[in-house]
Amino acid sequence: MTTLIRSNRSTRPARRVLLAAAVCAALLQTACVPLIVGGAAVGGALVATDRRTSGTQLEDQGIELKTGNRIREQLGDRVHINVNSYNRMVLLTGETRNDEDKAAVERIAQGVENVSSVLNEVGVGMLSSLSSRANDVAIAAKVKASLVDAKDLISNAFYVVVERGNVYIMGRVTEREAARATDIARGVRGVQKVVRAMEIISEAELAAMGQSQQQSKPKSDQ
Repeated sequence: MTTLIRSNRSTRPARRVLLAAAVCAALLQTACVPLIVGGAAVGGALVATDRRTSGTQLEDQGIELKTGNRIREQLGDRVHINVNSYNRMVLLTGETRNDEDKAAVERIAQGVENVSSVLNEVGVGMLSSLSSRANDVAIAAKVKASLVDAKDLISNAFYVVVERGNVYIMGRVTEREAARATDIARGVRGVQKVVRAMEIISEAELAAMGQSQQQSKPKSDQ
């Protein structure tokens, strides 16, 4: 199994990037954002080391865009909904003021093309405040930084979303990786609970995936 080893010196810049991203996101956005480090940028961009195919990454971006647009068109600003898609599984977080709107949000997501499943984690009650959302972004940065520090994990395998202090971890990972990431997230200050929204693959599947990625690299990169 391939592991990524980082020294303390190399992880400090990653931590600074993550925390800076959290501050910027808190100031510029009202929704929670996924944080991904390494290979590309922080904040939902395509990542070179992603375990999804490039086609699936593009589909996930399309799913997020279409679902978010349809929710805004149909429900407007009476709801606060975050849409994150990983390998065509849609995670819905945020708040609605009633159960009817929560059900409507899920129906909208299920109706979007290429969606394979929907995890509806939307809360019912008052919409979250800007300070609460900023706190969630900061927690997400700390969780991701902790994953970067873990020498037995590849942090880019995980897609982290935080809502109301609840951490949702997505990705295509082995049971060992899932358990380890869950334990790490639970140890971060401010985390209320950790929800595993991961697709579990076998160690053999992971090894085959690594071989396929290695073979697909240009010869100059090998």
